[in-house]
Amino acid sequence: MKRILQRILLWLRIIRPQTLFASLVPVLVGILASGRSGIPYATTSPVAVCIVTAVCALSLQILSNLINDYYDFVRGSDKAGRKGFKRALAEGEVSGKDMKAAIFTDLAVVVATGLFLVFSGRWVILAIGVSAILFAWLYTATSHSLSYLGIADIFVFLYYGVIASSGTAYLLTHQFIATAFHAGAVCGLISMGVLMINNLRDIEDDRAAGKRTLPVRFGKKAAEAIMFAEVLLMPVFAYLAFGLSAAMLIAVPAVILFSAVRKAEGARYNKCLLFTGLMNVLYFFLCLLS
Repeated sequence: MKRILQRILLWLRIIRPQTLFASLVPVLVGILASGRSGIPYATTSPVAVCIVTAVCALSLQILSNLINDYYDFVRGSDKAGRKGFKRALAEGEVSGKDMKAAIFTDLAVVVATGLFLVFSGRWVILAIGVSAILFAWLYTATSHSLSYLGIADIFVFLYYGVIASSGTAYLLTHQFIATAFHAGAVCGLISMGVLMINNLRDIEDDRAAGKRTLPVRFGKKAAEAIMFAEVLLMPVFAYLAFGLSAAMLIAVPAVILFSAVRKAEGARYNKCLLFTGLMNVLYFFLCLLS
Protein backbone atom coordinates (compact mmCIF):
# COMPACT_ATOMS: atom_id res chain seq x y z
CA MET A 1 0.00 0.00 0.00
CA LYS A 2 2.84 2.39 0.87
CA ARG A 3 4.53 1.65 -2.45
CA ILE A 4 1.31 2.33 -4.35
CA LEU A 5 0.85 5.64 -2.54
CA GLN A 6 4.45 6.62 -3.32
CA ARG A 7 3.86 5.77 -6.97
CA ILE A 8 0.72 7.89 -7.09
CA LEU A 9 2.50 10.84 -5.48
CA LEU A 10 5.38 10.43 -7.94
CA TRP A 11 3.08 10.64 -10.95
CA LEU A 12 1.26 13.58 -9.42
CA ARG A 13 4.60 15.38 -9.27
CA ILE A 14 5.40 14.34 -12.84
CA ILE A 15 2.24 15.91 -14.27
CA ARG A 16 3.15 19.21 -12.51
CA PRO A 17 -0.15 19.99 -10.74
CA GLN A 18 1.12 23.45 -9.78
CA THR A 19 1.08 24.39 -13.48
CA LEU A 20 -2.38 23.12 -14.39
CA PHE A 21 -4.22 26.35 -13.56
CA ALA A 22 -2.71 27.66 -16.81
CA SER A 23 -5.09 25.46 -18.80
CA LEU A 24 -8.04 25.42 -16.38
CA VAL A 25 -8.47 29.17 -15.78
CA PRO A 26 -8.90 30.23 -19.44
CA VAL A 27 -11.63 27.59 -19.73
CA LEU A 28 -13.33 29.00 -16.63
CA VAL A 29 -12.98 32.51 -18.05
CA GLY A 30 -14.60 31.36 -21.29
CA ILE A 31 -17.48 29.82 -19.34
CA LEU A 32 -17.90 33.05 -17.36
CA ALA A 33 -17.87 35.20 -20.49
CA SER A 34 -20.42 33.03 -22.29
CA GLY A 35 -22.72 33.03 -19.27
CA ARG A 36 -22.66 36.83 -19.08
CA SER A 37 -23.02 37.38 -22.82
CA GLY A 38 -26.78 36.89 -22.86
CA ILE A 39 -26.40 34.55 -25.85
CA PRO A 40 -28.48 31.37 -25.45
CA TYR A 41 -26.49 28.16 -25.09
CA ALA A 42 -26.29 26.19 -28.32
CA THR A 43 -26.06 22.89 -26.46
CA THR A 44 -28.68 21.03 -24.44
CA SER A 45 -26.07 19.90 -21.90
CA PRO A 46 -23.90 22.94 -21.04
CA VAL A 47 -22.77 21.45 -17.72
CA ALA A 48 -21.44 18.32 -19.44
CA VAL A 49 -19.71 20.45 -22.09
CA CYS A 50 -18.06 22.59 -19.40
CA ILE A 51 -16.80 19.57 -17.45
CA VAL A 52 -15.49 17.73 -20.51
CA THR A 53 -13.83 20.91 -21.82
CA ALA A 54 -12.00 21.34 -18.51
CA VAL A 55 -10.88 17.68 -18.50
CA CYS A 56 -9.73 17.93 -22.12
CA ALA A 57 -7.79 21.15 -21.46
CA LEU A 58 -6.09 19.69 -18.40
CA SER A 59 -5.25 16.49 -20.29
CA LEU A 60 -3.73 18.51 -23.14
CA GLN A 61 -1.47 20.37 -20.74
CA ILE A 62 -0.44 17.15 -19.00
CA LEU A 63 0.30 15.68 -22.44
CA SER A 64 2.52 18.67 -23.23
CA ASN A 65 4.28 18.33 -19.86
CA LEU A 66 4.95 14.62 -20.35
CA ILE A 67 6.24 15.04 -23.90
CA ASN A 68 8.39 17.95 -22.73
CA ASP A 69 9.89 15.83 -19.92
CA TYR A 70 10.64 12.92 -22.21
CA TYR A 71 12.30 14.81 -25.06
CA ASP A 72 14.15 17.32 -22.87
CA PHE A 73 15.70 14.31 -21.13
CA VAL A 74 16.53 12.61 -24.43
CA ARG A 75 18.15 15.80 -25.74
CA GLY A 76 20.09 16.39 -22.53
CA SER A 77 18.31 19.60 -21.49
CA ASP A 78 17.05 18.00 -18.28
CA LYS A 79 19.67 16.44 -16.03
CA ALA A 80 19.81 15.19 -12.46
CA GLY A 81 20.26 18.00 -9.93
CA ARG A 82 18.83 20.72 -12.21
CA LYS A 83 18.05 24.17 -10.78
CA GLY A 84 14.37 23.81 -11.56
CA PHE A 85 11.84 21.39 -10.18
CA LYS A 86 13.08 17.80 -10.34
CA ARG A 87 12.23 15.80 -13.42
CA ALA A 88 11.51 12.16 -12.61
CA LEU A 89 13.00 10.80 -15.84
CA ALA A 90 16.23 12.72 -15.39
CA GLU A 91 16.43 11.61 -11.74
CA GLY A 92 15.92 7.97 -12.71
CA GLU A 93 12.63 7.68 -10.83
CA VAL A 94 10.77 6.39 -13.91
CA SER A 95 11.91 4.77 -17.12
CA GLY A 96 11.54 6.01 -20.67
CA LYS A 97 9.10 3.15 -21.26
CA ASP A 98 6.94 4.31 -18.35
CA MET A 99 6.92 7.87 -19.66
CA LYS A 100 5.91 6.75 -23.15
CA ALA A 101 3.09 4.67 -21.68
CA ALA A 102 1.89 7.72 -19.73
CA ILE A 103 2.03 9.87 -22.87
CA PHE A 104 -0.15 7.48 -24.89
CA THR A 105 -2.57 6.94 -22.00
CA ASP A 106 -3.07 10.66 -21.63
CA LEU A 107 -3.37 11.06 -25.40
CA ALA A 108 -6.25 8.57 -25.31
CA VAL A 109 -8.03 10.77 -22.75
CA VAL A 110 -7.45 13.84 -24.93
CA VAL A 111 -8.87 12.11 -28.01
CA ALA A 112 -11.89 10.69 -26.17
CA THR A 113 -12.87 14.01 -24.58
CA GLY A 114 -12.01 15.87 -27.76
CA LEU A 115 -14.36 13.73 -29.86
CA PHE A 116 -17.19 14.51 -27.45
CA LEU A 117 -16.51 18.22 -27.86
CA VAL A 118 -16.29 17.99 -31.64
CA PHE A 119 -19.93 16.88 -31.70
CA SER A 120 -20.79 20.05 -29.78
CA GLY A 121 -18.57 22.50 -31.63
CA ARG A 122 -18.17 20.85 -35.04
CA TRP A 123 -15.21 21.61 -37.33
CA VAL A 124 -14.02 24.67 -35.38
CA ILE A 125 -13.38 22.57 -32.28
CA LEU A 126 -11.88 19.79 -34.39
CA ALA A 127 -9.38 22.28 -35.82
CA ILE A 128 -8.53 23.59 -32.34
CA GLY A 129 -8.14 20.07 -30.95
CA VAL A 130 -5.92 18.76 -33.73
CA SER A 131 -3.73 21.89 -33.67
CA ALA A 132 -3.47 21.70 -29.86
CA ILE A 133 -2.21 18.10 -30.01
CA LEU A 134 0.20 19.13 -32.77
CA PHE A 135 1.42 22.03 -30.63
CA ALA A 136 1.98 19.71 -27.65
CA TRP A 137 4.10 17.48 -29.91
CA LEU A 138 5.99 20.22 -31.73
CA TYR A 139 6.79 22.04 -28.48
CA THR A 140 9.70 19.69 -27.77
CA ALA A 141 9.57 16.48 -29.77
CA THR A 142 11.07 17.35 -33.17
CA SER A 143 14.40 18.59 -34.47
CA HIS A 144 12.72 21.97 -35.03
CA SER A 145 10.81 22.11 -31.74
CA LEU A 146 9.11 25.38 -30.81
CA SER A 147 10.82 25.51 -27.42
CA TYR A 148 14.24 25.16 -29.08
CA LEU A 149 13.56 27.90 -31.63
CA GLY A 150 12.49 30.62 -29.20
CA ILE A 151 8.97 30.96 -30.62
CA ALA A 152 7.04 28.85 -28.09
CA ASP A 153 5.91 32.03 -26.27
CA ILE A 154 3.54 32.89 -29.12
CA PHE A 155 1.85 29.49 -29.01
CA VAL A 156 1.63 29.59 -25.21
CA PHE A 157 -0.27 32.89 -25.50
CA LEU A 158 -2.65 31.36 -28.02
CA TYR A 159 -3.34 27.93 -26.54
CA TYR A 160 -3.21 28.86 -22.86
CA GLY A 161 -5.03 32.10 -23.51
CA VAL A 162 -7.26 33.33 -26.32
CA ILE A 163 -7.89 30.00 -28.06
CA ALA A 164 -8.78 28.21 -24.82
CA SER A 165 -11.15 30.94 -23.63
CA SER A 166 -12.71 31.75 -27.01
CA GLY A 167 -12.99 28.07 -27.89
CA THR A 168 -14.81 27.33 -24.64
CA ALA A 169 -17.26 30.19 -25.23
CA TYR A 170 -17.79 29.00 -28.81
CA LEU A 171 -18.54 25.46 -27.60
CA LEU A 172 -21.35 26.81 -25.45
CA THR A 173 -22.80 29.44 -27.78
CA HIS A 174 -21.47 28.69 -31.30
CA GLN A 175 -20.50 32.36 -31.48
CA PHE A 176 -17.30 34.36 -31.06
CA ILE A 177 -17.44 36.40 -27.85
CA ALA A 178 -15.00 39.31 -27.63
CA THR A 179 -15.07 39.33 -23.83
CA ALA A 180 -13.85 35.72 -23.77
CA PHE A 181 -11.04 36.59 -26.18
CA HIS A 182 -9.81 39.63 -24.25
CA ALA A 183 -10.19 38.01 -20.82
CA GLY A 184 -8.37 34.93 -22.08
CA ALA A 185 -5.54 37.10 -23.38
CA VAL A 186 -4.63 37.94 -19.77
CA CYS A 187 -4.38 34.21 -19.02
CA GLY A 188 -2.13 33.83 -22.03
CA LEU A 189 0.13 36.65 -20.85
CA ILE A 190 0.41 35.07 -17.40
CA SER A 191 1.41 31.75 -18.99
CA MET A 192 3.95 33.53 -21.14
CA GLY A 193 5.37 34.86 -17.88
CA VAL A 194 5.67 31.31 -16.55
CA LEU A 195 7.60 30.27 -19.64
CA MET A 196 9.84 33.34 -19.50
CA ILE A 197 10.73 32.77 -15.83
CA ASN A 198 11.46 29.13 -16.55
CA ASN A 199 13.74 30.10 -19.44
CA LEU A 200 15.51 32.80 -17.45
CA ARG A 201 16.29 30.29 -14.73
CA ASP A 202 17.59 27.72 -17.22
CA ILE A 203 19.43 30.10 -19.54
CA GLU A 204 22.88 28.55 -19.09
CA ASP A 205 21.67 24.93 -19.29
CA ASP A 206 19.55 25.76 -22.34
CA ARG A 207 22.46 27.47 -24.07
CA ALA A 208 24.66 24.42 -23.49
CA ALA A 209 21.93 22.11 -24.83
CA GLY A 210 21.33 24.23 -27.94
CA LYS A 211 17.88 25.30 -26.77
CA ARG A 212 17.49 28.77 -28.28
CA THR A 213 14.85 30.29 -26.01
CA LEU A 214 14.23 34.04 -26.01
CA PRO A 215 16.67 34.65 -23.11
CA VAL A 216 19.32 32.57 -24.91
CA ARG A 217 18.75 34.39 -28.20
CA PHE A 218 18.56 37.97 -26.94
CA GLY A 219 19.94 37.92 -23.40
CA LYS A 220 18.53 38.39 -19.91
CA LYS A 221 17.86 42.13 -20.19
CA ALA A 222 15.86 41.79 -23.39
CA ALA A 223 13.86 38.89 -21.92
CA GLU A 224 13.03 40.98 -18.86
CA ALA A 225 11.94 43.85 -21.13
CA ILE A 226 9.58 41.50 -22.98
CA MET A 227 8.19 40.29 -19.66
CA PHE A 228 7.61 43.89 -18.56
CA ALA A 229 5.64 44.49 -21.78
CA GLU A 230 3.51 41.46 -20.91
CA VAL A 231 2.86 42.94 -17.47
CA LEU A 232 1.75 46.25 -19.01
CA LEU A 233 -0.64 44.50 -21.40
CA MET A 234 -2.46 42.56 -18.66
CA PRO A 235 -4.60 45.45 -17.36
CA VAL A 236 -5.16 46.63 -20.94
CA PHE A 237 -6.78 43.35 -21.98
CA ALA A 238 -8.63 43.17 -18.64
CA TYR A 239 -10.09 46.60 -19.44
CA LEU A 240 -11.09 45.52 -22.95
CA ALA A 241 -12.87 42.52 -21.41
CA PHE A 242 -14.65 44.07 -18.43
CA GLY A 243 -14.04 47.84 -18.54
CA LEU A 244 -12.90 49.61 -15.38
CA SER A 245 -13.18 46.65 -13.04
CA ALA A 246 -11.52 44.47 -10.43
CA ALA A 247 -9.92 42.41 -13.20
CA MET A 248 -7.51 45.26 -13.89
CA LEU A 249 -6.04 44.79 -10.42
CA ILE A 250 -4.11 41.82 -11.85
CA ALA A 251 -1.49 44.49 -12.60
CA VAL A 252 -0.60 44.68 -8.90
CA PRO A 253 0.67 41.09 -8.43
CA ALA A 254 2.14 41.23 -11.94
CA VAL A 255 4.35 44.19 -11.01
CA ILE A 256 5.34 42.51 -7.73
CA LEU A 257 6.24 39.37 -9.67
CA PHE A 258 8.30 41.28 -12.23
CA SER A 259 10.25 42.98 -9.44
CA ALA A 260 10.96 39.59 -7.84
CA VAL A 261 12.06 38.07 -11.16
CA ARG A 262 14.60 40.84 -11.74
CA LYS A 263 16.20 40.07 -8.37
CA ALA A 264 15.99 36.28 -8.63
CA GLU A 265 18.90 33.95 -9.24
CA GLY A 266 19.16 30.18 -9.64
CA ALA A 267 16.59 28.18 -7.67
CA ARG A 268 14.92 31.39 -6.42
CA TYR A 269 13.16 31.53 -9.78
CA ASN A 270 11.12 28.51 -8.62
CA LYS A 271 9.31 30.65 -6.03
CA CYS A 272 8.48 33.12 -8.78
CA LEU A 273 7.04 30.28 -10.85
CA LEU A 274 4.76 29.17 -8.01
CA PHE A 275 3.58 32.76 -7.52
CA THR A 276 2.86 33.10 -11.25
CA GLY A 277 0.75 29.93 -11.19
CA LEU A 278 -1.35 31.39 -8.38
CA MET A 279 -1.81 34.60 -10.39
CA ASN A 280 -4.12 32.72 -12.76
CA VAL A 281 -6.34 31.71 -9.84
CA LEU A 282 -6.35 35.26 -8.48
CA TYR A 283 -7.21 36.60 -11.92
CA PHE A 284 -10.25 34.33 -12.20
CA PHE A 285 -11.60 35.57 -8.86
CA LEU A 286 -11.02 39.15 -9.99
CA CYS A 287 -13.02 38.34 -13.13
CA LEU A 288 -15.86 37.04 -10.97
CA LEU A 289 -15.90 40.39 -9.17
CA SER A 290 -15.84 42.37 -12.43
